[in-house]
Amino acid sequence: MSNAMYNKMWHQTQEALNSLLDKESQKMTEPQKNRVFFFQMLATFYIKYVQIFRNLETVYDKMVHPQKRTLIRTVLDGVMGRILELKNEMVELELTEFHYFDDILQDLKLAPQQLDIPIPKYFLKEKVEVIKEREKILAQILAESGLATKDLKYSAKSMPIEEAVKLIQIAERARQGRLRALFMKQIYLQEYRAKLSKALGEKVTDTKAAALCIQKIWRGFHQYKRTEKEREEEMIFLGMDPPPFFNQVSTTVIKAERVDRLREEIQTKHEANYKAALVTIKDNLKLTEGPDIRESLQEQIRHWFIECRNLTGTFPDFPDVEEGGSALIFSNKTPQQEEEEEWKMSPSVFFQTMEEGNNIYKDMWMNKDESWNFPQDYDPELVKEEKWKELESELRVQVDELMRQELKNLKLAVNREREFPGKPGKKKDKKGKKGKKGKKDKDLTADRTIESLYRELVEEGLLIQALKVNLSDYIGEYSYLGTTLRQVSIEPMPSLLDVRQLITLYGILPLGSAAVHAKAPLVKSLLLVGPPGVGKKMLVHAICTETGANLFNLSSRNIAGKYPGKSGLQMMLHVVFKVARELQPSVVWIEDTEKTFYKKVPHAEKMNEPKRLKKQLPKILKLLKPDDRILIVGTTQRPFDAEIQSFCKVYQKIILVPRPDYASRYVLWKQIIQRHGGILSKTLNVSCLAKITDGFTQGHIVEVVKDVLTDRRIRQQTYKPLTAAEFTEAITGMSPVYKEEEESFKSWYAKTPLGKKRALALTGDTTEKAKDKGKKKE
Repeated sequence: MSNAMYNKMWHQTQEALNSLLDKESQKMTEPQKNRVFFFQMLATFYIKYVQIFRNLETVYDKMVHPQKRTLIRTVLDGVMGRILELKNEMVELELTEFHYFDDILQDLKLAPQQLDIPIPKYFLKEKVEVIKEREKILAQILAESGLATKDLKYSAKSMPIEEAVKLIQIAERARQGRLRALFMKQIYLQEYRAKLSKALGEKVTDTKAAALCIQKIWRGFHQYKRTEKEREEEMIFLGMDPPPFFNQVSTTVIKAERVDRLREEIQTKHEANYKAALVTIKDNLKLTEGPDIRESLQEQIRHWFIECRNLTGTFPDFPDVEEGGSALIFSNKTPQQEEEEEWKMSPSVFFQTMEEGNNIYKDMWMNKDESWNFPQDYDPELVKEEKWKELESELRVQVDELMRQELKNLKLAVNREREFPGKPGKKKDKKGKKGKKGKKDKDLTADRTIESLYRELVEEGLLIQALKVNLSDYIGEYSYLGTTLRQVSIEPMPSLLDVRQLITLYGILPLGSAAVHAKAPLVKSLLLVGPPGVGKKMLVHAICTETGANLFNLSSRNIAGKYPGKSGLQMMLHVVFKVARELQPSVVWIEDTEKTFYKKVPHAEKMNEPKRLKKQLPKILKLLKPDDRILIVGTTQRPFDAEIQSFCKVYQKIILVPRPDYASRYVLWKQIIQRHGGILSKTLNVSCLAKITDGFTQGHIVEVVKDVLTDRRIRQQTYKPLTAAEFTEAITGMSPVYKEEEESFKSWYAKTPLGKKRALALTGDTTEKAKDKGKKKE
């Protein structure tokens, strides 16, 4: 796509956002009595904002105009934040983390895939160099301390010459033996054919009959091939089979990738030009226009002095720097107008950001003629306008200082007034007193650098290297029956893509964007609950990969014996969270987190002190502020072993990660087989595989595929295609996740705060409403 196409896409998206903002501002003042209608209204806004988010993310990534990208970025962050706000409202209304929009999607003519929340590419693009440098340092520390993970498959070992010679001799003798066996086989076959021809030589006299026999076989074979080809063409036409070369990378895709790389280079170049222009244009304005601006400001302020003197008989008090200086005098806003604006403010924190961005778009870009700017470089006139205001505000500070002195001199000369210490001094004293009251946490490592603390954590194994796993690698399918099941009061198990979406909303978007994290509903901690093998650990690593976050491992097994005693624990947590804050975003991972909240510690684990962090975690959560892009993520296979009250107090959001359903297993088998070098053919019935592996997890499927698809088996595929039986044989030795186990997770979740509220809403809806009404009347 060209720049013009992305410009057009941007204008269309801004139009959609404009109409959506108008609708939302109208709906905010209209109270809804029906709960279902209210949810549908929220869900509709949510879906529409997601579509706008998807388009804006694409436009921001592909557009090369630096000034447009700055505006798009502001609006993009606003839309992200609004999506998180709407999600929070839907959770509070439906009392569940998972929502289903089947009926609304049908009305809007959208596919479920269009609900996918994209991960903005700028999360990583803007700090590529920082991430690379950090990875380099981490790898260096791991190598120096001997903690680097070695690839055993390719590790080179020293070997004595005699042993090496012996191995070569064995291999060579084996090769010669195979060749000899092949020659013997050829000789045997020649002799066998000769004997056969002698035995049948008398009978085969009619060459016509022999030719007819050959013709029949050839025609049959040819017709079979033709029929098979026609059947394949029909299946492709019906859309039942993919077209030939479907999985191969086309030349169009290669060309598009090349264009993307070129676009990134142009983006970088234009951004550099724009930053350089911001400095040079401002410097030029300072030289040419600076004296005039200074003079006009002085004249304006002097005129104000004289006007006030004429009207009141005395010279006015000059506003302080904190109040805005002389800018306060000449601003157009009155106290009444400010009150009206506050009253009209939307309850959404991000609504104003989006409106401001939308208004700038309408004023500046909507009808702008850009026929002169085909390469889409920066607009110098806009830079001048922006820098003029900046220069004026800078010069105003200097002029204000001069004018304050001038006003003092005037007062002394004309009115003979003496200066007395005013109220501002008292205010400062008060502020100082308040500052003394507020207790600050002691910095236990004030004398140490962040680099040394980072090294210490790596050497202790508390800061680990995150695996390179993208969230898109967490494969699954949508739940297409969610709304239908809920209508008949059946609570569906969440699908894998529902889980993926929550990880994006609660983990990736706030960690990736500081602007979103600071204002969006704050999620400090996240708990992933599910049986082994469903991908909980993978999701933790995916959060780090997608946001470029550091990964700290505070699992009870990992911290056992490290930093002993109370003072040691305090020091460990201080160092971890100091480094996490300085090098944010950061993820603090607690694997098998139920051990921290054990009801009863098993005798075998008492030595490891698994409950060391139990009292500390709530304190840590209180200390985390909106500016701290730190997420605590716990993973557990056995939540039943934990004290549920203290467990749920620490973890704000609890996500139930299910075993894959039929649709997800079907997609999993296909993609994992292909990723490991397998070829899908008609002999491999993937649907059958998906059906008979009910209860088996992603971990099981990956393990089976790795076992079956050895290097030798991959080479054999051309003449021996894969079959379902090969995989079923390999999976028979594994134990699946039974329905009873899944039900135990569901029943445990029903005991969590949100689970309880949901159960009450479903069962005792009428009684609860009656109680609420009674309370309101009282």
